[in-house]
Amino acid sequence: MAIKHFLQFKDFTREEFAYVFERSRWIKNQFKSYEKYWPLVDRTLVMIFEKASTRTRLSFEAGMHQLGGSAIYLNTRDSQLGRGEPVEDAAQVISRMSDVVMIRTFEQEIIERFAANSRVPVINGLTNEYHPCQILADIFTYTEHRGCIQGKTVAWVGDANNMCNTWLQAAQVLDFKVHVSTPPGYELQPELIAGVDAQRFQIFADPMDACRGADLVTTDVWTSMGFEAENEARIKAFADWCVDGEMMRVADPKAIFMHCLPAHRGEEVTGEVMDGPQSVVWDEAENRLHVQKALMEYLLLGRLETK
Repeated sequence: MAIKHFLQFKDFTREEFAYVFERSRWIKNQFKSYEKYWPLVDRTLVMIFEKASTRTRLSFEAGMHQLGGSAIYLNTRDSQLGRGEPVEDAAQVISRMSDVVMIRTFEQEIIERFAANSRVPVINGLTNEYHPCQILADIFTYTEHRGCIQGKTVAWVGDANNMCNTWLQAAQVLDFKVHVSTPPGYELQPELIAGVDAQRFQIFADPMDACRGADLVTTDVWTSMGFEAENEARIKAFADWCVDGEMMRVADPKAIFMHCLPAHRGEEVTGEVMDGPQSVVWDEAENRLHVQKALMEYLLLGRLETK
């Protein structure tokens, strides 16, 4: 089977996502039923972290063990990557000693260069530009709670960051729409959403208008990792972009709220919403585990028949 990577959401087709979601459901059911499922015995996942994480490390490491394989954690500070070894050379070596690689880093260019020199599948665990594994979990969570996302409306409130960029790619592939509302100065960057048709998203100056009638309201922290120096300025700029009960009330009555976590209650979302009945953030967090297990299974074994 030809090597396939998952570096951006648009790397998969709608049919491939349908398969991965189907496998995610089955794998999750096995997990909940305490049924052992070890399709990746003797397979090794290498996890390379330049950006720290709780959910990414836990979900990938636990997921690989639950599939019968093993996971190795590498931090760039503790490896030759942090001492100037070219990404291309590291990819050649690491991919000869493992079966799949997950990278969580800063620039998308780094992971693209690694994948171009890898002999095994590479997964984007997060970059400054995109976060495909999180959106994979988010959409799977939406389908669990509300059914197919095709034709629905997602309201994005906050920074036009890696999450927002990936939501727009997902809208293009899976046929839904995104309402985007960002503070002035933090708008979408056209080069990061190249290939997304204009009809897939609509920009709103007022976040309340973006949420009006939406089926899903979602946000992220105001200051992403790597932008800490801008924190004070961002707190001032984003003051009106806090998802609160009023925003959720103008959304569709069946709307749900998501946040990729960690969350800062009182900043990008109120405690009322975060802990309220429309919030599905804990299911969303857990589903990182299940969709990533299905993703690794697919990248390593191809399509399997669901039992």
